[in-house]
Amino acid sequence: MIPFLTQSMIALGVGFLMDLILGDPYFLPHPIRWIGKGIEIGEALIRSCFRKTPQGELAGGVLLACCIMFFSFGIPFGIIWALGKISPFLSLVAESIMCYQILAIKALKTESTKVYKKLAEDDIEGARYQVSMIVGRDTESLSMQQIAKATVETIAENTSDGTVAPLLFIAIGGAPLGFLYKSINTMDSMIGYKNDRYLYFGRFAAKLDDVANYIPARVSALLMILAALFLGMDYKNAFHIFLRDRYNHASPNSAQTESVCAGALQIQLAGDAYYFSKLYKKKTIGDAVRSIEYEDIARANQLLYGTAWIGIVLCLIGMGVIQWLI
Repeated sequence: MIPFLTQSMIALGVGFLMDLILGDPYFLPHPIRWIGKGIEIGEALIRSCFRKTPQGELAGGVLLACCIMFFSFGIPFGIIWALGKISPFLSLVAESIMCYQILAIKALKTESTKVYKKLAEDDIEGARYQVSMIVGRDTESLSMQQIAKATVETIAENTSDGTVAPLLFIAIGGAPLGFLYKSINTMDSMIGYKNDRYLYFGRFAAKLDDVANYIPARVSALLMILAALFLGMDYKNAFHIFLRDRYNHASPNSAQTESVCAGALQIQLAGDAYYFSKLYKKKTIGDAVRSIEYEDIARANQLLYGTAWIGIVLCLIGMGVIQWLI
C-alpha cells in the first residue's frame, strides 16, 4: 500500500507533466464537463421542486451546491479507494489521470493562442469568436485591443483558478479535493451570476467560490510576481500594482493576479464591459504605461507557465517535507 501523501505527490507530479504535454484533447470525455452536465440537470430538477421565491431559489442553490460537491469528491475518492484494494499501482494510475484532468494549464494557453493567431492575422471576427469561447462578456463589438485585453485578463485570472488553486487543493487532499474545488469553480462559472435568473439561486455558489479561492488567489499573485522576476519582466511594478489595485474588482479574488499581470506587462486591464447586453462599470487595474497589444497574450502565457512551474515545485517540496515529518 502506497502512503496516501506519497501517492498524491507522485500523482500530482505525473498529472502536471501530462497536462503540459497532452492538454485537453476534445475527443476524450472529461470529468469537468460531466460536473457541468450534473449542474445543468440538478438545476432543472431542483427548480421544479422549489418555489420561485428568493428564499426558495436560495435554498435550491444551496442544495444543488452541496449535492455537486458531495459527488465531485465522493466519486473520485471511491474510485481511488476501490482500486487501491485491488492494486496500489492501479490506484496511483487513476489518481495521476485525475490530477491531469483537474489542471488546465496547456488548455488555457491553447485557447488563448487561438485568439492571438486571429489577431496576428487581423481577423477581428475570428478573434471575437475565439475570445467568446473563454470569456463571459459580450464580444460582438470588441475592438482588437479590447479582445487582447479580455484574453490577458482571462489568462491572469485562470493562472489561479486553473493552475495554482488546483495544485494547492490536490497537495492538501489529493485528487478528490481537487475535484471538489473544480466543482465549486465550475458552479460559479455557470450559475454565479448577478442577473435575474441566478441572483438568488447562484448566490451560495458564488460566495463559496470566493471562500475557496481567497487564499489560492493571493498565493498565485505572489508566485506570479516571483515568475515575473525570473522571466525578466517588471516584477517591481507588478508588486506595486498588486498592492495598489488588487481589490479593484467586484470579486475579492480576481484582481489579485490581474493586478500582478498588469504591472508586470506595464498595461492597464479591466474597466467597463458588457455582460448579457448590460454595461457594467468596473474599475481599471494597472497603469497604461503603453497600449496593450496582441503580443501581451503570449507574455501573459509566459507568466502562466512560469507561475505553474514555481507552484508545482513548491507543492511537491511541501508535500515531501510533510511526508518526511510524519
